[in-house]
Amino acid sequence: MAFTIIANVSESWLDRMHGWHMELFLVPTVLLTLDTLVLDLLLVACIFCSPVLRQETRYLLLANTLVADMTFASVNLAMVTCTVLRVAVQRVACEVAMAVTITAYCCAVLGVTFMVVDTYVAVRWPLHYDSLLPPSRARKLSAGLWLLASMYPLSLIIILEALEEDAPQRLALCLVLITVGALGKEMMVGLHMFFTIGAVLCFLLIIYCYVRLYVVTRRSGIWQQRYSRARVTVLAHGVLLLLYFVPGLVFTVELALFEHKYMAGQPNMWVNITNMSVLMLLPRALAPYLYGLRYREIYTTLKQLLFKRRQLNQVNTVS
Repeated sequence: MAFTIIANVSESWLDRMHGWHMELFLVPTVLLTLDTLVLDLLLVACIFCSPVLRQETRYLLLANTLVADMTFASVNLAMVTCTVLRVAVQRVACEVAMAVTITAYCCAVLGVTFMVVDTYVAVRWPLHYDSLLPPSRARKLSAGLWLLASMYPLSLIIILEALEEDAPQRLALCLVLITVGALGKEMMVGLHMFFTIGAVLCFLLIIYCYVRLYVVTRRSGIWQQRYSRARVTVLAHGVLLLLYFVPGLVFTVELALFEHKYMAGQPNMWVNITNMSVLMLLPRALAPYLYGLRYREIYTTLKQLLFKRRQLNQVNTVS
């Protein structure tokens, strides 16, 4: 029954989208995705090519978050392209894309959360930091984040495949909102609990760590200047965290209003495509600037790699 609803809603949305200039949404999607992929690839290469950087927990957690962002941006670009160009997608491919998108999004949010926890542990217990969060534990933690983030999306696919015997092989549109929104009220309750509990726990953990960091360091003098590095760093991280959480909140509201008579038509379509094309990609495009390049070690390593490559190109040209 679920796939029948998905197919019907997809056809309805496709008919309403006919004649709209939806291809314009490809412009911000492509630009933000390219920015994310290029910069994230450079930063991940810097981390794993440097023996020093890949032995530090904070950089391994950063690399894990960047990989999740690249995965999300790549699959999201494919889904938006198919949606805007009205390309029918194989049902299995749409299910896999949905699972990968949700997994990568949740893993990125969890990764950012544990990066804040890592900073708190480093400041709170500097002498025991290496024993509390060694690189080996960071690798296990990264794998655990992917496993945790993938459990619910994979369970949704298993349930859908188990319940549907005569499911259509192709879908007119591949949208996570339509696929998830047609699962029924019981499944929707579980999905809302999954997202709400996860978001609340991550948010409370981040707030606790930042408050404790301020309490611990307020007498050190790093907060005295208005534009001190500590203030700017907290502000940048706060903006980035807000940008990561807002699209998830928008998506949750979309799910809640999916069957509402005022949101089932054009407004919900525009909100969904805007969320996919801009809001969900914006934090991933800004993360390299607000997180990665603010680390002096990564910035220095990147300059060295680019400088050496430029020197090699000049030598080859002269030769």
